[in-house]
Amino acid sequence: MRWEGRRTSQNVEDRRGVRFGRAGGIGLGTIVLALVAAYFGVDPSVVMQGVQPSQQAEQVPYQESPEEAQLRKFVSFVLADTEDAWGAIFSAAGQTYQPPTLVLFSGAVESACGFAQAAVGPFYCPGDRNVYIDLSFYQDLQSRFGAPGDFAQAYVVAHEVGHHVQTLLGISERNMAARQRASEEEANALSVRQELQADCFAGIWAHNADRSRQVLESGDVEEGLNAAAAIGDDRLQKQTRGYVSPESFTHGSSEQRVRWFKRGFETGAVDSCDAFATRNL
Repeated sequence: MRWEGRRTSQNVEDRRGVRFGRAGGIGLGTIVLALVAAYFGVDPSVVMQGVQPSQQAEQVPYQESPEEAQLRKFVSFVLADTEDAWGAIFSAAGQTYQPPTLVLFSGAVESACGFAQAAVGPFYCPGDRNVYIDLSFYQDLQSRFGAPGDFAQAYVVAHEVGHHVQTLLGISERNMAARQRASEEEANALSVRQELQADCFAGIWAHNADRSRQVLESGDVEEGLNAAAAIGDDRLQKQTRGYVSPESFTHGSSEQRVRWFKRGFETGAVDSCDAFATRNL
């Protein structure tokens, strides 16, 4: 990606170095459930709801490595570019885009959605409209999920910003209400549609970044598609369980996630991302 020397966002809050005491009530089972539910997910509070740390947070000095400093600058650039993209899209529709804050943390963090450890991965909390990420996740993205590259890293942020766009458009609230009335299997299916729409919105950002600011380089889109495929429910379930249960999908299959990202990238149109209006995902 062509990002060196470009604008970075001011909407970044650095909470690295905040440490918590022993997190009462957070067991291994909760962390594993949150990991499955919230990797690239909309809201880990579904799993973490009501869980609070047992001790007060403590701020300790945090010394970032040169690699972390580069990542911090990079995600700040990506956030700024999503601001440019969605700002233009909302303006064209006669609306004003209100950007989220990107919160950097290390180890654990408190949000309006509850207390979460880094194991839950990057997440968006609609309660405070913040995107949360522990930069160490990018090591997992490369080593565990086999999705290296700067555009794969950018896709992570763009997907979570996609959930923020859903919040601004009222989609998240409507879907949450529908999920509360639904059976578990139906709620999972609605979650899949919301996740695929966020993938499509990430594709819209990539479309805008390429057409308007020539940010993308050869191979970037392939990195994004690889990242989308790497975290499909079918692939994750195969890795963790050894078998696949489509009725328990919450984010969509690898093929679906790739297809919806491509849809957003190819069209650049918000209307093309209505995953709730189509029968065939």
